[in-house]
Amino acid sequence: MRRSLFGRTWPNVIAVVLFVFFIFPVYWMVATSFKQDRDIISKTPVFLPLDGTLDHFTTAVDAPNFWTYVANSVTATVGAVLLSLVIATLASFAIARMKFRGRKAFVLVVMIAQMAPWEVMTIAVYMISRDNGMLNSLVPLTFFYMMMVLPFTIWTLRGFIAAVPKELEESAMVDGCTRTQAFVKVIFPLLAPGLMSTSLFGFITAWNEFPLVLILNKEEGKTLPLWLSSFKTAFGNDWGATMAASTMFAIPVLILFIFLQRKAVGGLTDGAVKG
Repeated sequence: MRRSLFGRTWPNVIAVVLFVFFIFPVYWMVATSFKQDRDIISKTPVFLPLDGTLDHFTTAVDAPNFWTYVANSVTATVGAVLLSLVIATLASFAIARMKFRGRKAFVLVVMIAQMAPWEVMTIAVYMISRDNGMLNSLVPLTFFYMMMVLPFTIWTLRGFIAAVPKELEESAMVDGCTRTQAFVKVIFPLLAPGLMSTSLFGFITAWNEFPLVLILNKEEGKTLPLWLSSFKTAFGNDWGATMAASTMFAIPVLILFIFLQRKAVGGLTDGAVKG
């Protein structure tokens, strides 16, 4: 009886410890964004800001070009996600349904691209952007973000398409649909979980990207990750404003995750094991 009770208890204890370990930095970030300056620099940790303030959020929002950076981040991230979904949907359908020479090699290239560190391409991307007069532009940034998330998107959607019985597609074609119509009417609606999970992954990846935008874009071309490093005063870092900005920066991802979490978790699992 004791062994059985212990066997049920220790996984829960480990789960609670891991939860506290991972959630505490997030809590400290949010709590610090509401603290008074004296509590932030106090040697005695203040875990609960009872006399909180919104001044740090005001400082962050009133920072120069804040809304420009918001627009840049949204444009580059959403553009990259949409482009990757369109290209990956067509590519994954070809891999899952069509037989062509080099199909296995293409799948292998997709896997290698997924494992490759994208930081090694920053110099090449910078030189291409410079030579074509596209520095400080969102165009190369959007396409590079798209390339970052495209391999994962192709691989995941391939699993979903392969899991759809071919008989459904063939039945639609027998009823008079073309192959394109069969894909749009039969297969595409069944890809919703995969599209949501890959959209979430792509959004987080592009939204948090820092090194490339640091190299390519300056001033008005910056995005929010670069903007987060700008809160400095004559006395050092303004930690209150930095934490407030970081909290606001995390809100869009949190909202998207809450909205998509049920289908996204299932989508990641199904797309990874089927096909």
